[in-house]
Amino acid sequence: MEKLTQVMQNPKQYKIPNWFLNRQKDIKDGKYSQCLSTALDNKLREDLERLKKIRLHRGLRHYWGLRVRGQHTKTTGRKGRTVGVSKKKGG
Repeated sequence: MEKLTQVMQNPKQYKIPNWFLNRQKDIKDGKYSQCLSTALDNKLREDLERLKKIRLHRGLRHYWGLRVRGQHTKTTGRKGRTVGVSKKKGG
């Protein structure tokens, strides 16, 4: 278990390839790194805030709560209030 935590904290030391890391080409410093738990959450939140701040299309889609990666949204992924068909009363 100790060995696993060491590998997670220092992946370059154990020759883990760059494509395997969860933080590739960081915006601020351009480095590859492996972030753990809350640090990863903070980095992702910062990235989304940056996208929203510069009014990028991806950032706006995140802000509006819509799909971001090009999925179709006409029929799938509907959330919120459902509108059904009501029957006529009487006969």
